[in-house]
Amino acid sequence: MTSTAIRPRERDALLQSLRAGVVPRIGQRHIQVGREPEVKALVTDIDRISDGGSAVRFVIGEFGAGKTFFLHLVRSVAMEKKLVTAHADLNPDRRLHSSGGQARSLYAELMRNLATRAKPDGGALSSVVERFVSTALAEAQQTGTDPSQVIRARLAHLSEMTGGYDFAEVVGAYWRGHDSGDEQLKSAAVRWLRAEYATKTEARSALGVRTIIDDATVHDHLKLMSRFVRLAGYDGLLVCLDEMVNLYKLASTQARNSNYEQILRILNDTLQGTAAHLGFVFGGTPEFLADSRRGLFSYPARPCSHGWPRTPSAGRRRAGRVHVPLRQPHRRSRRWPG
Repeated sequence: MTSTAIRPRERDALLQSLRAGVVPRIGQRHIQVGREPEVKALVTDIDRISDGGSAVRFVIGEFGAGKTFFLHLVRSVAMEKKLVTAHADLNPDRRLHSSGGQARSLYAELMRNLATRAKPDGGALSSVVERFVSTALAEAQQTGTDPSQVIRARLAHLSEMTGGYDFAEVVGAYWRGHDSGDEQLKSAAVRWLRAEYATKTEARSALGVRTIIDDATVHDHLKLMSRFVRLAGYDGLLVCLDEMVNLYKLASTQARNSNYEQILRILNDTLQGTAAHLGFVFGGTPEFLADSRRGLFSYPARPCSHGWPRTPSAGRRRAGRVHVPLRQPHRRSRRWPG
């Protein structure tokens, strides 16, 4: 039998979480048992993201089946493999599509929870930007080039993407603050990247940019962030969204369909190769996915047109959809039908 060393920090965090009855945020691999096929499937996706591809998975299970634990496990594996992760739970104030700020709120939560191996508990956005600046400075020293020119050149291809011009301008503003010691300018740049500006006027006054991250541009800025973390020296971005059942619970059919449309857009970008170094993992219940009246499969342009099965039993793995079965608590291993 082989023994695996565990760091004191992970040990203490695990014991405290287990005593409190909550999902541990770090060290999950030390207490995770089974799930070999599921973990292997997600590791394959993580490797694909690192190689420049994209991936999307749906982790489906009943309440209490262990979805949240599994998502935390996937995040920890991704961070060990040099990916940046972002995670958030959907709720009435945070969803994929809205016109009242809920989508921007979801993006802000994702950026607050941005995590790396060095900062697994979140709050890593500033560190990622600082690392980008540091690598640009190192390149400038090696080539004898002005750092501002190196940064401008590295951000040039971002400017060609939707929303990329102002994204690059904001990162450039962070560099100017770094170079001049202007902490207020650096803070304003990070605030913009976290989607904390509610009005364009406020952003223009602080940074000189004409746009902000709003409800309509959330997905575009996630794609930008996946490219940016690559420029900072990481291998990609993995976005984990849990409690997708909250979309199923929306009373308005139009609101549900608008959110399902955003999921379809993510699928299209993933399957058609327009996203790079970016992955999504959605956690939800069987009702969210398969309910014929309110679930994802109730959407008129549902992903069945992309080769997905109409019901969970129609197939476990097909183009665009992979069901990751989860065990029920206090029972022997049991798979969702199919």
